[in-house]
Amino acid sequence: MRNTRTLTRRAVLAAVSVTAVFALAACGNDSDSSGAAGSDSSASSSASAGADATAGAHNAQDTSFAQGMIPHHQQALEMAKLAADRASSAQVKDLASRIEKAQDPEIKTMSGWLTSWGEDVPTSSDSAAESMPGMDHSGSGMPGMMDGSDMDELEKASGADFDTMFLTMMIDHHKGAVDMATTEKSKGEYQPATSMADDIVTAQTAEIAEMNKLLGKG
Repeated sequence: MRNTRTLTRRAVLAAVSVTAVFALAACGNDSDSSGAAGSDSSASSSASAGADATAGAHNAQDTSFAQGMIPHHQQALEMAKLAADRASSAQVKDLASRIEKAQDPEIKTMSGWLTSWGEDVPTSSDSAAESMPGMDHSGSGMPGMMDGSDMDELEKASGADFDTMFLTMMIDHHKGAVDMATTEKSKGEYQPATSMADDIVTAQTAEIAEMNKLLGKG
């Protein structure tokens, strides 16, 4: 009996010791895991805060870019919408559709920036074009913008005449946008705005080449 009790007592003590070891190891792992998670979370928060701070910095050029490009895009959309029932070329209609799909979301994005900055959001191409600071105020007020008579002529045209007029006017319009976007790339501070400017330069330069080709110039 004594030997049996002694063996049983030793087995219980051994089991308790093993349990204690596992419990301590688990606590240590929890502490390490918690510490690592806390460190990761802290690093992530710092990186996020840094990114937000960088994206949030904007200057007068960024404001000017958004306030100028919105009406510029709005006029391009007006021109593109005319192509649906006036153009004779399927290629011109396709180009006009792509211009609408690209520029309409950009107008919404730039309007959001201006609202968040507490700046005025242009509501019409005509009034904004005339009031933009730092722009060439000859003619319509900014690079590539068509005046009222140009738009009237385009609206009255149809068929092959419309195609030629649309392409010629849109090339000038795109060149103006590229000039404005190039200035933003070099002088702007707001990273999303400079990124959009880079996209505009790339996309519209390619479309200028495409339009010249359709006119037989490329």
